[in-house]
Amino acid sequence: MMKKKNISQKVYINTIGCQMNVYDSGQMMTRLRAVGFESVADAGQADLIIVNTCAIREKAVQKMASFIGRFAGVKKTRPGLRLVVAGCVAQQQGKKILERFPYVDIVVGTHALPHLPLLLEKIDAGEGPLVDIEMSGALEKTDPDRMLRFHQTDISDFVTIMRGCDNFCTYCVVPYVRGREVSRTPGDILSEIRALVGSGMKEVTLLGQNVNSYGIKEGLCSFAELLEKVNAIEALERIRFVTSHPKDLSIELIHAFTHLEKLCHHIHLPVQSGSDRVLKKMNRRYTTADYMDKIARLREAAPDIAVTTDIIAGFPGETEHEFQQTLKLIHQLGFDSIFAFAYSDRPDAPARRFPDKVPEDEKNRRLQELFAAQEIISRKRHAALVGQYLDVLVEGASKRQQKIDGSCPTEGTELSGRSAGNRIVNFSCSSECGLDIRELKGHIISVRVEKAFSNSLWGIPAAMESAFPKNKGGRIYVA
Repeated sequence: MMKKKNISQKVYINTIGCQMNVYDSGQMMTRLRAVGFESVADAGQADLIIVNTCAIREKAVQKMASFIGRFAGVKKTRPGLRLVVAGCVAQQQGKKILERFPYVDIVVGTHALPHLPLLLEKIDAGEGPLVDIEMSGALEKTDPDRMLRFHQTDISDFVTIMRGCDNFCTYCVVPYVRGREVSRTPGDILSEIRALVGSGMKEVTLLGQNVNSYGIKEGLCSFAELLEKVNAIEALERIRFVTSHPKDLSIELIHAFTHLEKLCHHIHLPVQSGSDRVLKKMNRRYTTADYMDKIARLREAAPDIAVTTDIIAGFPGETEHEFQQTLKLIHQLGFDSIFAFAYSDRPDAPARRFPDKVPEDEKNRRLQELFAAQEIISRKRHAALVGQYLDVLVEGASKRQQKIDGSCPTEGTELSGRSAGNRIVNFSCSSECGLDIRELKGHIISVRVEKAFSNSLWGIPAAMESAFPKNKGGRIYVA
């Protein structure tokens, strides 16, 4: 264990990629705080700079290279500055990163992140540069005491429930950079969530590459049973999860949306393509008919459920007809939103060797068509919400307000939060609301939707009680 420093040092973490990386960066920060580091928002003020990388698409790798490249000259003038490349690209490239960026001090892979304080200690002792990309079949247990001491309170937080993936989709590098599936024990997960709730967290998002297969290999409880256990945690307001694989979406999990009151009515269920032939080449192990049946079951169980998805444009060999099948599926199912990406070859992924690559300009055309189609659908779905009341977990000032003054919420500030369906809801609040704006963050309030946009909603708070009902878990109810 690295000794706690007498003089506080400053650390800047640049996180690229998915929610799992956000969680991993938080875990690194918690460990670094325990040995005397403090977080800063400006890399220029930092003694330690970490880039937590993503390898899922080439663009993310380019972002990492561009960021690290900025510090080649800085290292010459500030030899005491430490540079760390962490995460999926670190796991994938290892020593090759040092060959390209010889001024990097540490390369630390996805399984070795807990070793970071010790690696820094070795660097300070004159060793290095260091590479640690050893993969482990075990998961480190949560230390609730450390979390309570060093975790900075968030309204909503991520909790990883499993690591790795066994699906080996032909386009994906996750099994190679994060390893095979391994699940944490329910007790360890619940201990972490209770610690977070104890520090003020209201909402948790459970993370896994395929949460639907949680616990199967280890003989633990099912994912639906884990959700029941999380649902029973007092003072926790909301539960979310990502990501679900359609082939493993169980009837038990679908039914969970009907009886777990804290489980948000939102599911991210990646379809990737509307063509059965392309799905087979992707090794997804379901058909479009299977997928549509599960969406129908979800909407029967929870009619208001928001469904989002992932789509890849221009997978090798995808014809124009098959792309049109994907567009047709989007219109048939009416997703609330999509995350669409142009296919890119990835090291180790089998699809890299597939023939009949779609030209770049054609991939981009198809991608833009997907976005255009979905924008129309999203606007229609949002427009249908105008006049309705949504429960919104207040996160703070809206992005627009932050751009205006960057201040904390004050009189007349536009605030922002998310509905249970994961929709961004902005709203203005003044003294007429009968609420203390400074105390709104972390509370659930009812907002009447007045305007609808493709990516957000805008509304006004409903009539409310004049004082917070402290004995009701922080929720503010319509009077």
